[in-house]
Amino acid sequence: MKLSVIIPVYCVEDTLDRCVESVISQNYSDMEIILVDDGSPDGCPQKCDDWSKRDQRIKVIHKVNGGLSDARNAGIEIAQGQYLTFIDSDDYLSNDTLPYNMDILEKHPELDIVEYPILIHAGSKKEFLFQPQFQVYTNMDQYWLTGEAFRHTYACNKIFRREVFSTLRFPIVPAFEDAHILPKLLDKCSAIATTDKGLYYYTWNENGITSTADGSKIQSLLDAYIALLPRFNDTDRPEVQDIYLQALNIQMEAAAKGMPITLPPFKRRLATSKRHSTKTNIKILILNTLGIGALCRIYSLMSRI
Repeated sequence: MKLSVIIPVYCVEDTLDRCVESVISQNYSDMEIILVDDGSPDGCPQKCDDWSKRDQRIKVIHKVNGGLSDARNAGIEIAQGQYLTFIDSDDYLSNDTLPYNMDILEKHPELDIVEYPILIHAGSKKEFLFQPQFQVYTNMDQYWLTGEAFRHTYACNKIFRREVFSTLRFPIVPAFEDAHILPKLLDKCSAIATTDKGLYYYTWNENGITSTADGSKIQSLLDAYIALLPRFNDTDRPEVQDIYLQALNIQMEAAAKGMPITLPPFKRRLATSKRHSTKTNIKILILNTLGIGALCRIYSLMSRI
């Protein structure tokens, strides 16, 4: 079997059918679909069982609630595919997303991961499209910097060779487990491709993890970035500053939600640039002049206005 599609399920009665339909309607048959009922207290367990009766490729796991990471890990444990992919049950795929990208993996067996387009916050005013072009990376630092992987650490718009998970599982953290595990997965990779084929619809959910993230969940994301920064201590490329600026934005958000300042200083003075927005350059000037504490306090005050 080529592909295992792992779908965690929890309190998604309104969207589960759309998600599963988008997978089984793909023009691709060499796959299994694993629905992981994560102790959902609604009608989802029955929906999962009903789907398994409708399509023999669908397997169901019923387990006690353990969160998204635990559900994905349960799916990994029984997966039989040569490749793994993860779809959240309030999201869905465009037609032919899987055959397009599995064809790329068939033609390029050296690839460990293929990453395809994703529409972030689909259905909201905040939606934006990440659409890379076809590019192969054999240097993981190049993927982080030139490919700006730090801006799209999502697990959901990627297909992984099963072996990269041989000794890894999603961490049990408050949220944003993708950002924690991706650097570790990349350490096991020799080649990654980005492609413009297919589309993952990452839908906006008012009750979802992103929209309801409290301080501890934002801190979890920040911790992932703080752990990533030492990787580039000896790199002077300007893109490293971009990673720090991304972490700085997260620190400001965490501080506004009452979390302490844990982001260490950048290894050198941040520089303003024409490639930055005016807002970002002002942020850099405040940071350089007044320090990160003052910057976070100003942001916190402005966010309340």
